[in-house]
Amino acid sequence: MDLTVLGTHSPEDCGRVSRVLARVGDKWSVLIVILLRTGPRRFNDIKRNVSGISQQMLTRVLRGLERDGMLTRTVYPTVPPQVEYALTALGQSLGEPVLALGLWAQRHIDSIEAAQAAFDDKQRDAQPRMTSQAT
Repeated sequence: MDLTVLGTHSPEDCGRVSRVLARVGDKWSVLIVILLRTGPRRFNDIKRNVSGISQQMLTRVLRGLERDGMLTRTVYPTVPPQVEYALTALGQSLGEPVLALGLWAQRHIDSIEAAQAAFDDKQRDAQPRMTSQAT
């Protein structure tokens, strides 16, 4: 595999890339980006469709994605105000690799879980056994 396409591997470059991957690779960001690929959504609609996310966490993730240029937040002058979130072109471009990674995970989950179980069994078998001695 030719890694030269990734450029230099200086600590500064690696740190910058790591920060981007940490944002776009966390579970909530991935789910939100996938959801918003279908079009703009309001806050409560996103919350309903992203199972298990708290209101506080959703707010934090949406703000982070907005800060990173992945989505826009539009406030409509209604009473009460309506807020809509939509992916930017940058956010849309993230959707393809995120979906590809998700499909890869679905295709290989059985193999990964089998490897994990085999590893765990091997680790368990390697542990020294404690024997109790009657005194």
